[in-house]
Amino acid sequence: MPTMDDILEHIGEFNFFQKQTFLFLALLSATFTPIYVGIVFLAFTPDHRCRSPGVPELSRRCGWSLAEELNYTVPGPGPEGQAFPRQCRRYEVDWNQSALGCVDPLAGLAANSSLLPLGPCRYGWVYDTPGSSVVTEFNLVCTNSWMLDLFQSAVNVGFFIGSVGIGYIADRFGRKLCLLITILINASSGVLMAISPNYTWMLIFRLIQGLVSKAGWLIGYILITEFVGLSYRRTVGILYQVAFTVGLLVLAGVAYVLPHWRWLQFTVTLPNFCFLLYYWCVPESPRWLISQNKDAKAMKIIKHIAKKNGKSLPTSLQSLGSDEEVGEKLNPSFLDLVRTPQIRKHTLILMYNWFTSSVLYQGLIMYMGLAGSNIYLDFLYSALVEFPAAFIILVTIDRVGRRHPWAASNMVAGAACLASVFIPEDLRWLRVTVVCLGRMGITMAYEMVCLVNAELYPTCIRNLGVLVCSSMCDIGGIITPFLVYRLTSIWHELPLVVFAVVGLVAGGLVLLLPETKGKTLPETIEEAENMQRPRKNKEKMIYLQVKKLDTPPN
Repeated sequence: MPTMDDILEHIGEFNFFQKQTFLFLALLSATFTPIYVGIVFLAFTPDHRCRSPGVPELSRRCGWSLAEELNYTVPGPGPEGQAFPRQCRRYEVDWNQSALGCVDPLAGLAANSSLLPLGPCRYGWVYDTPGSSVVTEFNLVCTNSWMLDLFQSAVNVGFFIGSVGIGYIADRFGRKLCLLITILINASSGVLMAISPNYTWMLIFRLIQGLVSKAGWLIGYILITEFVGLSYRRTVGILYQVAFTVGLLVLAGVAYVLPHWRWLQFTVTLPNFCFLLYYWCVPESPRWLISQNKDAKAMKIIKHIAKKNGKSLPTSLQSLGSDEEVGEKLNPSFLDLVRTPQIRKHTLILMYNWFTSSVLYQGLIMYMGLAGSNIYLDFLYSALVEFPAAFIILVTIDRVGRRHPWAASNMVAGAACLASVFIPEDLRWLRVTVVCLGRMGITMAYEMVCLVNAELYPTCIRNLGVLVCSSMCDIGGIITPFLVYRLTSIWHELPLVVFAVVGLVAGGLVLLLPETKGKTLPETIEEAENMQRPRKNKEKMIYLQVKKLDTPPN
């Protein structure tokens, strides 16, 4: 019985059809960027201070510069350099009274301005920015800062729920249908978020985007890896993620041109409507159709691929064989991810590695901070480090396999975090270099877990397995800010120690997984269970079938 990989060897593993489909799905990958990390620009918090009625008029009357206005009318920083009083408190002073002079106007009210009573920002805030963000529009600062945390958490909660639920639907009803539904909902909710009249509606549409956007991105990843042949599978998997990195660079440029969050949100969402044209451009996965015993539809798509690639399908491969026809239709179940011992082991290790990748990837960015005040350049520089990580994977993965580079990248990330704990502060250049090395290591691990995850599950539960395991990175995204900011308040280096332990353990666990280099995608649960064993029985069976076909009838 020929497998899908056998058929692709004859009709083209990465010819015109696969290249065209990859380009379409790579565009989908790039447009996921604004949802995943767009919070940097959509909800940036500029320097701000309480709005005090009468201050602008007094400043104009006295001819103050901005620095003089801030010095005379805004409380100074709090204890140990904390900015809370300056940003969240105001002098309880009537700035409209005519008795105030232009030189140290508070001198007549108190011998020392620190003795003046402070009150909350009852009249709103003044933000030092030429643009706008959800923070400046809805005043998500000071006592309302928890609303910004909720805004950030909502999309990760959506990622988590959507990954599990839509993963099941994609394996049950097909990749293409699920992809188109997620595209439509994502585009619609994105536009509605851009025109939301208040914070509540904005939060609801942000949650809906989270429910469908990551699931759609991962369905695209599954589709492209199922369309290409064995020798190209790892390359397109990594390049699909490189398209996400390209999206990071584009996002930085678009955000620089459009500093107002509503226009930015609207602009980065509109391209998603174009992806609805994929109904005519991207077919259903033949592998999924075969797993559902829809052989006629699968063969129709296979012939379409062959025609697009300018290849002819041999007559001997135009029948998918009787094994699929007599077998029962396979419906995916969450229990399939833990029912058998090897798949259960794969599931637990993959879930931990998704969690680790998210915590270290986001945690290192938060811990390092931005080296400067230009968020656009800082964002651009942080994105560029992902390109060499992808290049290293492409160069090494076929030479030494998946498992050892993956384990090494986790261990390098963990070791870099641990080493940076002992580097003194005065060697900042060395400290930043080591942390960047850790960032590169965890970027490699992030790309590797996405690649190998799809290779370890059989077709009938592949989409479900990827989405369920990857949901752990959403859990990591939710708790990472607490790990960084809470632990830093205890000991500044404590987050790095936690990152080191988590990364080193992840690297050790990866070594327990089977090597997938040079292996065909498993089609059944039995094949996935036997991945660490040679497939001698299957090879013998195919050989006997060939001998039988070659024998002339009596």
